[in-house]
Amino acid sequence: MALLSKDQIWQAHDITYEDVAVPEWGGEVRIRGLRGDERDAFEEASLKRGRSGNREVNLKNVRARLVAACAINEDGSPMFNAADVLKLGSKAAGALERLFRVAQRLSGMTDQDVDELAGNSDGGQNGSSTSDSPPISDFPSPSSSFGSHHAS
Repeated sequence: MALLSKDQIWQAHDITYEDVAVPEWGGEVRIRGLRGDERDAFEEASLKRGRSGNREVNLKNVRARLVAACAINEDGSPMFNAADVLKLGSKAAGALERLFRVAQRLSGMTDQDVDELAGNSDGGQNGSSTSDSPPISDFPSPSSSFGSHHAS
């Protein structure tokens, strides 16, 4: 495999998507992977400072937040906005879990990454969270200008 130039990296269409069957909703939802900056923003929004100054995990509507950040319309525009997260979180858990897993995989998030974010590793984070979540507007919004293609 040849070494890439910077220009080749910039020109690569590396954001993939996948159409996921959601029989509970009567159709399919298109899910795309997050860009690096969007994943960082999602992870940052999933952490907050606790009263003691330690980072605490915000798992409130985590599935709905990731699905909302990754679901796109046929033209690549965002399907959901920040105001939709709470309503999306009220939908069937099985359907959300299916979409969440695809969004997680396409975004390069492993179960180990989620565990580390939740503080279930040696990262020194406090995994408990009892206070309200940060504003739901903290989740990244997909850009309609990305060069997506279907994951094979």
